[in-house]
Amino acid sequence: MKKLVLICLMAIGCSLSAFAQKYALIDMDYILKKIPQYEMANEQLEQISKRWQSEVEALASEAESMYKQYQADMVFLTAEQKTDRENAIVAKEKQVQDLRVKYFGPEGELYQKRNALVSHIQDDIYNAVKEIAERNNYSMVIDRSSAESIIFASPKIDISKEVLSKLGY
Repeated sequence: MKKLVLICLMAIGCSLSAFAQKYALIDMDYILKKIPQYEMANEQLEQISKRWQSEVEALASEAESMYKQYQADMVFLTAEQKTDRENAIVAKEKQVQDLRVKYFGPEGELYQKRNALVSHIQDDIYNAVKEIAERNNYSMVIDRSSAESIIFASPKIDISKEVLSKLGY
């Protein structure tokens, strides 16, 4: 009877292991740092971002100086002049906000520029990961750089170097 129970348990254990899924990890930060085109694209985006930020800050500074001048001149202005100055200040602040959204908004020029410079690199990485995963029958490939809940993972299942070699780096 004990042998029968033991055999049944072993059969169940073997059948469960047949359904085991294979997982792999990649470190997207590591991969991207090893790709020179990505580093150059990031530098280019950084320069563009700084230029646009200084443009926005200059316009915001202009609006602030207009407000300070208005505060200083307020006692000498008529009601009509106050209204005109207030409208000019509000218009300048709106211009600053519009420029921020234009450059840095969710669909802004920086986002579009990033997509133009980086999307083909990300597509190449995705295709390499997909091909490796299909070849090795991985059920799932997890990015360890963005998965904060991974405390420890065996380096044996990290395929980052394999992805880089597939990409030619």
